[in-house]
Amino acid sequence: MDRRQLLQLGAVAAVAACARPADDAAATFPAPPPPTRRVEPAGTINGSFGSMARGGAETAWTLVRPEAEGPLRPVIALHGKGGDHSMAFDLGAEDALRRAVESGVPPFAVVGVDGGDGYFHRRLSGEDAAKMVVDELIPMLTFMGLDTSRLGLLGWSMGGYGALLIGSQLGPGRVAAIAAVSPALWTSASETAPGAFDGAADYAAFDIFDRVDELSAIPLQIDCGESDPFYTATVDFVGRLSRSPAGGFSPGGHDPTYWRRVLPAEIDFLGRQLAL
Repeated sequence: MDRRQLLQLGAVAAVAACARPADDAAATFPAPPPPTRRVEPAGTINGSFGSMARGGAETAWTLVRPEAEGPLRPVIALHGKGGDHSMAFDLGAEDALRRAVESGVPPFAVVGVDGGDGYFHRRLSGEDAAKMVVDELIPMLTFMGLDTSRLGLLGWSMGGYGALLIGSQLGPGRVAAIAAVSPALWTSASETAPGAFDGAADYAAFDIFDRVDELSAIPLQIDCGESDPFYTATVDFVGRLSRSPAGGFSPGGHDPTYWRRVLPAEIDFLGRQLAL
Protein backbone atom coordinates (compact mmCIF):
# COMPACT_ATOMS: atom_id res chain seq x y z
CA MET A 1 0.00 0.00 0.00
CA ASP A 2 1.48 3.33 -1.05
CA ARG A 3 1.41 6.69 0.78
CA ARG A 4 -1.60 7.98 -1.13
CA GLN A 5 -3.66 4.89 -0.31
CA LEU A 6 -2.74 5.21 3.36
CA LEU A 7 -3.84 8.83 3.40
CA GLN A 8 -7.10 8.00 1.68
CA LEU A 9 -7.89 5.18 4.11
CA GLY A 10 -7.12 7.44 7.03
CA ALA A 11 -9.32 10.14 5.56
CA VAL A 12 -12.24 7.73 5.30
CA ALA A 13 -11.80 6.69 8.93
CA ALA A 14 -11.57 10.31 10.07
CA VAL A 15 -14.69 11.25 8.11
CA ALA A 16 -16.67 8.41 9.64
CA ALA A 17 -15.59 9.42 13.15
CA CYS A 18 -16.04 13.17 12.78
CA ALA A 19 -19.03 13.62 10.43
CA ARG A 20 -21.55 16.18 11.56
CA PRO A 21 -24.21 18.26 9.79
CA ALA A 22 -23.19 21.37 7.88
CA ASP A 23 -26.55 22.38 6.44
CA ASP A 24 -27.44 25.27 8.70
CA ALA A 25 -25.64 28.53 9.28
CA ALA A 26 -26.73 28.35 12.91
CA ALA A 27 -24.97 25.01 13.45
CA THR A 28 -21.92 25.00 15.68
CA PHE A 29 -18.71 23.21 14.88
CA PRO A 30 -16.47 22.71 17.92
CA ALA A 31 -12.79 22.91 17.09
CA PRO A 32 -10.64 19.84 17.70
CA PRO A 33 -7.65 20.21 20.01
CA PRO A 34 -4.45 21.23 18.21
CA PRO A 35 -2.43 18.18 17.16
CA THR A 36 0.70 17.45 19.14
CA ARG A 37 2.74 15.67 16.52
CA ARG A 38 5.02 17.43 14.04
CA VAL A 39 4.13 17.73 10.39
CA GLU A 40 6.40 16.40 7.69
CA PRO A 41 8.93 18.59 5.83
CA ALA A 42 7.99 21.06 3.11
CA GLY A 43 6.41 19.66 -0.01
CA THR A 44 3.35 19.02 -2.14
CA ILE A 45 0.93 16.14 -1.61
CA ASN A 46 -1.81 15.18 -4.08
CA GLY A 47 -4.67 12.82 -3.39
CA SER A 48 -8.38 12.19 -3.79
CA PHE A 49 -11.33 10.64 -1.98
CA GLY A 50 -14.83 9.57 -2.91
CA SER A 51 -17.01 12.29 -1.40
CA MET A 52 -20.27 11.07 0.09
CA ALA A 53 -21.38 14.71 0.39
CA ARG A 54 -20.91 15.08 -3.37
CA GLY A 55 -22.77 11.91 -4.27
CA GLY A 56 -19.67 9.73 -4.44
CA ALA A 57 -17.77 12.04 -6.80
CA GLU A 58 -14.03 11.47 -6.87
CA THR A 59 -12.71 14.61 -5.22
CA ALA A 60 -9.09 15.54 -5.87
CA TRP A 61 -7.02 17.75 -3.58
CA THR A 62 -3.55 19.28 -3.44
CA LEU A 63 -1.75 20.39 -0.29
CA VAL A 64 1.34 22.63 -0.35
CA ARG A 65 3.24 23.40 2.83
CA PRO A 66 6.56 25.01 3.76
CA GLU A 67 9.00 23.56 6.24
CA ALA A 68 7.90 24.12 9.84
CA GLU A 69 8.73 22.97 13.34
CA GLY A 70 5.18 22.25 14.41
CA PRO A 71 1.69 21.57 13.05
CA LEU A 72 0.59 23.98 10.35
CA ARG A 73 -2.79 25.61 10.11
CA PRO A 74 -4.47 25.34 6.68
CA VAL A 75 -5.96 27.79 4.23
CA ILE A 76 -8.62 25.99 2.18
CA ALA A 77 -8.78 27.35 -1.37
CA LEU A 78 -12.09 27.09 -3.27
CA HIS A 79 -12.10 27.38 -7.05
CA GLY A 80 -14.41 29.22 -9.40
CA LYS A 81 -17.01 27.61 -11.64
CA GLY A 82 -15.38 25.28 -14.13
CA GLY A 83 -12.20 25.11 -12.05
CA ASP A 84 -10.73 22.45 -9.82
CA HIS A 85 -8.31 21.86 -6.95
CA SER A 86 -5.37 23.20 -8.97
CA MET A 87 -6.77 26.72 -9.45
CA ALA A 88 -5.00 28.27 -6.46
CA PHE A 89 -1.65 26.93 -7.61
CA ASP A 90 -2.22 27.86 -11.26
CA LEU A 91 -2.69 31.42 -9.99
CA GLY A 92 0.60 31.31 -8.07
CA ALA A 93 -0.38 30.37 -4.51
CA GLU A 94 2.71 28.20 -3.99
CA ASP A 95 5.09 31.01 -4.91
CA ALA A 96 3.05 33.55 -2.92
CA LEU A 97 3.19 31.26 0.12
CA ARG A 98 6.96 30.87 -0.18
CA ARG A 99 7.48 34.62 -0.46
CA ALA A 100 5.17 35.34 2.48
CA VAL A 101 7.07 32.93 4.73
CA GLU A 102 10.41 34.35 3.57
CA SER A 103 9.14 37.83 4.52
CA GLY A 104 8.35 36.70 8.07
CA VAL A 105 4.77 35.42 7.91
CA PRO A 106 4.50 32.30 10.12
CA PRO A 107 4.27 29.15 7.96
CA PHE A 108 0.92 27.66 7.02
CA ALA A 109 -0.43 25.24 4.43
CA VAL A 110 -2.61 25.89 1.38
CA VAL A 111 -5.07 23.19 0.32
CA GLY A 112 -7.01 23.19 -2.95
CA VAL A 113 -9.98 20.84 -3.36
CA ASP A 114 -12.48 19.96 -6.08
CA GLY A 115 -15.93 21.34 -5.33
CA GLY A 116 -17.86 20.79 -8.54
CA ASP A 117 -20.04 23.56 -9.96
CA GLY A 118 -22.82 23.58 -7.35
CA TYR A 119 -21.85 26.86 -5.65
CA PHE A 120 -20.73 25.24 -2.40
CA HIS A 121 -24.13 24.70 -0.81
CA ARG A 122 -26.73 21.95 -0.48
CA ARG A 123 -28.54 21.36 -3.78
CA LEU A 124 -31.74 19.55 -4.71
CA SER A 125 -29.55 16.96 -6.44
CA GLY A 126 -28.16 16.02 -3.03
CA GLU A 127 -24.72 17.45 -3.78
CA ASP A 128 -23.29 19.61 -0.98
CA ALA A 129 -19.72 20.81 -1.47
CA ALA A 130 -19.82 22.86 1.75
CA LYS A 131 -20.57 19.65 3.66
CA MET A 132 -17.68 18.00 1.82
CA VAL A 133 -15.30 20.70 3.07
CA VAL A 134 -16.53 20.61 6.66
CA ASP A 135 -17.30 16.93 7.17
CA GLU A 136 -14.74 15.27 4.90
CA LEU A 137 -11.83 17.52 3.93
CA ILE A 138 -11.20 19.14 7.32
CA PRO A 139 -11.23 15.82 9.23
CA MET A 140 -8.80 14.45 6.63
CA LEU A 141 -6.45 17.38 7.22
CA THR A 142 -6.69 16.79 10.97
CA PHE A 143 -5.74 13.14 10.45
CA MET A 144 -2.77 14.26 8.35
CA GLY A 145 -1.42 16.28 11.28
CA LEU A 146 -2.53 19.81 10.43
CA ASP A 147 -3.86 22.09 13.15
CA THR A 148 -7.46 22.55 12.06
CA SER A 149 -8.51 24.21 15.31
CA ARG A 150 -8.17 27.44 13.31
CA LEU A 151 -8.23 27.75 9.54
CA GLY A 152 -8.48 30.23 6.70
CA LEU A 153 -10.69 30.26 3.62
CA LEU A 154 -9.79 31.61 0.20
CA GLY A 155 -11.94 31.57 -2.91
CA TRP A 156 -12.50 33.05 -6.35
CA SER A 157 -15.87 33.88 -7.91
CA MET A 158 -18.10 30.86 -7.07
CA GLY A 159 -15.42 29.86 -4.57
CA GLY A 160 -15.43 33.36 -3.10
CA TYR A 161 -19.12 32.95 -2.41
CA GLY A 162 -18.37 29.49 -1.00
CA ALA A 163 -15.64 30.83 1.29
CA LEU A 164 -18.03 33.40 2.73
CA LEU A 165 -20.84 30.86 3.13
CA ILE A 166 -18.70 28.21 4.82
CA GLY A 167 -17.07 30.88 6.97
CA SER A 168 -20.49 32.05 8.15
CA GLN A 169 -21.39 28.45 9.03
CA LEU A 170 -18.19 27.68 10.92
CA GLY A 171 -18.03 31.06 12.65
CA PRO A 172 -15.22 33.17 14.15
CA GLY A 173 -14.27 30.57 16.72
CA ARG A 174 -13.02 28.30 13.97
CA VAL A 175 -12.26 30.62 11.05
CA ALA A 176 -9.28 32.94 11.49
CA ALA A 177 -9.85 34.84 8.24
CA ILE A 178 -11.51 34.74 4.82
CA ALA A 179 -10.25 36.17 1.53
CA ALA A 180 -13.06 36.35 -1.02
CA VAL A 181 -11.89 37.38 -4.48
CA SER A 182 -14.39 38.59 -7.08
CA PRO A 183 -17.09 36.77 -5.09
CA ALA A 184 -20.14 35.62 -7.04
CA LEU A 185 -22.76 37.72 -5.26
CA TRP A 186 -26.25 38.75 -6.31
CA THR A 187 -28.60 41.03 -4.41
CA SER A 188 -31.76 39.17 -5.48
CA ALA A 189 -32.76 35.73 -6.71
CA SER A 190 -33.89 37.15 -10.06
CA GLU A 191 -30.34 38.31 -10.84
CA THR A 192 -28.54 35.01 -10.22
CA ALA A 193 -26.74 33.07 -12.93
CA PRO A 194 -28.39 29.91 -14.29
CA GLY A 195 -27.51 26.94 -12.11
CA ALA A 196 -26.23 28.94 -9.15
CA PHE A 197 -29.34 28.23 -7.05
CA ASP A 198 -32.36 25.92 -7.17
CA GLY A 199 -34.82 28.79 -7.30
CA ALA A 200 -35.73 31.71 -5.08
CA ALA A 201 -36.14 29.68 -1.89
CA ASP A 202 -32.68 28.19 -2.31
CA TYR A 203 -31.20 31.64 -2.86
CA ALA A 204 -32.93 32.93 0.29
CA ALA A 205 -31.68 30.01 2.37
CA PHE A 206 -28.06 30.69 1.41
CA ASP A 207 -28.11 34.45 0.87
CA ILE A 208 -24.74 35.91 1.89
CA PHE A 209 -26.35 39.31 2.49
CA ASP A 210 -28.31 37.75 5.36
CA ARG A 211 -25.05 36.62 6.98
CA VAL A 212 -23.26 39.93 7.40
CA ASP A 213 -23.45 39.75 11.20
CA GLU A 214 -21.65 36.41 11.29
CA LEU A 215 -19.14 37.52 8.67
CA SER A 216 -18.47 40.89 10.33
CA ALA A 217 -17.06 38.93 13.28
CA ILE A 218 -14.40 37.30 11.06
CA PRO A 219 -11.40 39.19 9.62
CA LEU A 220 -12.10 39.54 5.90
CA GLN A 221 -10.23 40.56 2.81
CA ILE A 222 -12.51 41.34 -0.12
CA ASP A 223 -10.98 42.11 -3.51
CA CYS A 224 -12.86 42.84 -6.72
CA GLY A 225 -11.96 44.50 -9.99
CA GLU A 226 -13.82 47.65 -10.95
CA SER A 227 -14.77 46.08 -14.30
CA ASP A 228 -15.95 42.83 -12.72
CA PRO A 229 -19.62 41.90 -13.28
CA PHE A 230 -19.89 41.30 -9.51
CA TYR A 231 -18.44 44.71 -8.64
CA THR A 232 -21.75 46.43 -7.79
CA ALA A 233 -23.04 43.61 -5.59
CA THR A 234 -19.66 43.30 -3.86
CA VAL A 235 -19.60 47.02 -3.08
CA ASP A 236 -23.11 46.63 -1.63
CA PHE A 237 -22.00 43.67 0.48
CA VAL A 238 -18.92 45.46 1.83
CA GLY A 239 -21.07 48.44 2.73
CA ARG A 240 -23.29 46.27 4.93
CA LEU A 241 -20.45 44.87 7.03
CA SER A 242 -20.02 46.38 10.48
CA ARG A 243 -16.24 46.12 10.16
CA SER A 244 -14.39 47.26 7.04
CA PRO A 245 -12.53 44.41 5.35
CA ALA A 246 -8.98 44.48 4.07
CA GLY A 247 -8.40 44.55 0.33
CA GLY A 248 -10.56 46.74 -1.83
CA PHE A 249 -11.51 47.69 -5.36
CA SER A 250 -9.02 48.44 -8.10
CA PRO A 251 -8.81 48.33 -11.90
CA GLY A 252 -9.32 44.84 -13.24
CA GLY A 253 -11.84 42.30 -14.44
CA HIS A 254 -13.10 38.85 -13.61
CA ASP A 255 -10.02 37.07 -14.84
CA PRO A 256 -6.72 35.40 -13.85
CA THR A 257 -4.70 38.53 -14.61
CA TYR A 258 -6.46 40.41 -11.82
CA TRP A 259 -6.51 37.40 -9.49
CA ARG A 260 -2.77 36.82 -9.83
CA ARG A 261 -2.07 40.47 -9.07
CA VAL A 262 -3.97 40.54 -5.78
CA LEU A 263 -3.11 37.02 -4.58
CA PRO A 264 0.18 37.80 -2.77
CA ALA A 265 -1.55 40.33 -0.48
CA GLU A 266 -4.35 37.83 0.22
CA ILE A 267 -1.89 35.06 1.13
CA ASP A 268 -0.02 37.48 3.40
CA PHE A 269 -3.27 38.56 5.08
CA LEU A 270 -4.45 35.01 5.67
CA GLY A 271 -1.11 33.91 7.07
CA ARG A 272 -0.88 36.77 9.52
CA GLN A 273 -4.44 36.20 10.75
CA LEU A 274 -3.82 32.45 11.16
CA ALA A 275 -0.84 33.22 13.39
CA LEU A 276 -2.90 35.23 15.90
